[in-house]
Amino acid sequence: MLSGEQGPAVALSMRIITELGRIRGATELVDIDSVHIDGCIFYGQAGLDFAQKLVALGGQVRVPTTVNVGSVDLIHPHLILQNTERERWVAQGGRDLMQAYVDLGCRQTWTCAPYQVDSRPDVGRHIAWAESNAIVFANSVLGARTDRYGDFVDIAAAITGKAPKGGLHLDAERGGDVVLDCTSLSPETLVLDVTYPVLGYLAGAIAGTTNPVFVGLPADVSEDSLKAVGAAAASSGGVALFHVVGRTPEAPTLEAALGSHVDAPVHHITAQRLNAARQELSTAREDKLDAVSLGTPHASVDEIAEAHAAIVGGPPLAEGVAFYISTGRSVFAEAERRGLVQPLEEWGVTFVLDTCTYVTSILRPGTRTVMTNSGKWAHYAPGNMGVDVVLATLGECVESATTGTVTWNRELFT
Repeated sequence: MLSGEQGPAVALSMRIITELGRIRGATELVDIDSVHIDGCIFYGQAGLDFAQKLVALGGQVRVPTTVNVGSVDLIHPHLILQNTERERWVAQGGRDLMQAYVDLGCRQTWTCAPYQVDSRPDVGRHIAWAESNAIVFANSVLGARTDRYGDFVDIAAAITGKAPKGGLHLDAERGGDVVLDCTSLSPETLVLDVTYPVLGYLAGAIAGTTNPVFVGLPADVSEDSLKAVGAAAASSGGVALFHVVGRTPEAPTLEAALGSHVDAPVHHITAQRLNAARQELSTAREDKLDAVSLGTPHASVDEIAEAHAAIVGGPPLAEGVAFYISTGRSVFAEAERRGLVQPLEEWGVTFVLDTCTYVTSILRPGTRTVMTNSGKWAHYAPGNMGVDVVLATLGECVESATTGTVTWNRELFT
């Protein structure tokens, strides 16, 4: 591959992979089963030039490869604002970049949550996934093995089918480093949807780039709740792997989760800490609500069904309030098949596919206050989109959307 015997795109990609391996201290490469590409969001000309160069060199992926959100909703292009020269530049660059990854042989999944429908690698299988929430979910909930990969490296791995055997591909790197003891949290707190993004936010702040281990969470905690934990932990910190004792595949016991780190420090997570963290994430100071945004990471079928149950048959959407649910194409198709989409759209929900409301210009001009049930959205949107946010339960989001006024319990956790 390095010598060019398999073509210039493979040679270029393998130079990237072997150099990354040198930096990581890896002594060999590992065959990978799948890749998830994060490099298809248009952040500027360099990313587009790189992808189009690989296309021009004849590059093609050689393992099943899914793609993350892009910068455009290709199904609903009218949602993307193109009022300014910059917005038009991003929209065109986004379309061109997404097409380049299609030309390279990637599946048109356009979702940050490929693990929901499109790609679910088995326990112990080596993969090369980019996008922080996808990485942490694959490692933690599925028990697959991926290090932290990002733009350019991801497509290089897909074209070569190889990754450096280092980092979280190795047994020695997958043990827990810090314990988060949640045993004092009440049953009422542990059934709330918003508990889990706040737990993730705290985990990222405490663990940084190490591996946290949760003790005291329900053994039947849902994948959607674990998704919320990982996404927030990878946003507030650099968490790429967490364990939940009694729930995730590498943590049947605390001892198994910790491995050799038997003296890992313990942090006690109390209701007071959760309430303080939620208030820290909630930056809004005005009561007037402009929008609700759900689905970061992309909403699952179950989450769309929960929104349907909370919305349909209830009060109408308040005038002037926008209500968005971001999801992937495969999940949207299943939600349509179940009859969930049309009633929600008739109520006023706007479904966003292929992209997300915190990475591209979808929110209406003048939007100032947004409610969300996503810790990741709450963490990033104020800086990315210039809005203020309230992190809330699904019920609080829906109630506020029907009144046009922000309503939330600041001391929700007990």
